[in-house]
Amino acid sequence: MRSPPPPVPPQQQPPAYSNPYQPQAGPSVGGTRTHAYPAYGGFLNDQTAQMGFQVGRSAVMAGQEYVEQNFNRYVNVSALKLYFNVSNTYVLHKLFLILFPWRHRPWSRQQRVTPGGQEGYFLPPREDINSPDMYIPTMAFVTYILLSTFFAGLRGAFHPELLGLTATTAFAIVIFEILGLKLGCYLLAINNESQLLDLVAYSGYKFVGIIVTLVLAGLLGGGKGTGGWIGWTIFGYTFAANAFFLLRSLKYVLLPENSGDNTRGAMHTVARSQRNRRTQFLFVYSYVVQFIFMWILSRQDSGSKKSA
Repeated sequence: MRSPPPPVPPQQQPPAYSNPYQPQAGPSVGGTRTHAYPAYGGFLNDQTAQMGFQVGRSAVMAGQEYVEQNFNRYVNVSALKLYFNVSNTYVLHKLFLILFPWRHRPWSRQQRVTPGGQEGYFLPPREDINSPDMYIPTMAFVTYILLSTFFAGLRGAFHPELLGLTATTAFAIVIFEILGLKLGCYLLAINNESQLLDLVAYSGYKFVGIIVTLVLAGLLGGGKGTGGWIGWTIFGYTFAANAFFLLRSLKYVLLPENSGDNTRGAMHTVARSQRNRRTQFLFVYSYVVQFIFMWILSRQDSGSKKSA
């Protein structure tokens, strides 16, 4: 008789690989089996990872504090924020005032009255239409650069360097204008805590008139842009409106009449001779200087067309 064959060993199954993104069964607690994410739960609970998070957070906070401290040396951030405290109603009314300033009254800025009955800080732009702001000049500056290059593209005169050239020219004009204003204020002994920010805001309102000139001249000029008689007519109106607006607005900065204490916004009486020099400086800046700068900025598109 033949012996029976040896038993065949059972085939071994290959080890199964679990999905690290699916929860796996953990130890049972109180008769209930729990699930955990071993791939990430252990990392988040690791003390070394927690220490790394704390070190990174401390480094970010230290860097932010360092930037704020060094930036505050040159610019008063708290005062700068007030110039962006605007509303939709203020922006619409301000744009209308810049383009149609002829019958506006009054031009003096409003001040907040302290509990003691004395005038204190100027009201923010949201609450006073005569208060200068930074929102409209900033948006107008960017819009002018984009709009100027856009019209150049419609004429087929766009090239990659035009965007940088337009931005550099506009920025250089603003810087040169502010430096000239600061020099004039220094020579005329005009001192105010918020004077620099006020001058920056007022110097940027010219871009509103330039944008209107470019748009209307491009639509009505028959392809001539600001070079035709329609462009010159529109430019003449926007220039006159901007000059009149600056003349009346800066009057209360350069020609103060009321006397007061040394708080912000206080006005001091000046001598007649000094007042006459300030009046001449204000007139030259509002009409002569603004005409030159607005003419250069509005003729940028004509220059790009000739160079194409």
